[in-house]
Amino acid sequence: MARVTVEDCIDKVENRFDLVLLASHRARLIAAGQHITVARDNDKNPVVSLREIAETTMQPDDLMEDLIHSLQKHVEVDEPELETVPALTTQNGGEPVSDASGDVQFDRMTEEDLLRGLEGLVPPAETEDDGE
Repeated sequence: MARVTVEDCIDKVENRFDLVLLASHRARLIAAGQHITVARDNDKNPVVSLREIAETTMQPDDLMEDLIHSLQKHVEVDEPELETVPALTTQNGGEPVSDASGDVQFDRMTEEDLLRGLEGLVPPAETEDDGE
């Protein structure tokens, strides 16, 4: 079988530098044990990765995302902003219960009280739509 060349892959990845980055990343994944999508034909991992790109069994965009993810040291997670929540515990007059320092105190519930409360809950009644 003829060897794969850069010209076979350049229509899939226009930039030759990007092609080398993607193929080398894929070759490392193959060496780490990831499943190949073309027949090996006694080829080494870089040639197999180039053949996968040329035959479009591996999408360059997916490889690029995987490469970027593998190089990231810190992945930012969008967390919702904290909102001020009003205190739920109140005295008889409707004022929150607080100690001398101004901190709101919460009632403590034992595990037994929690279990008794859960046992008293009734499951919702089944409707006709639930049976379908």
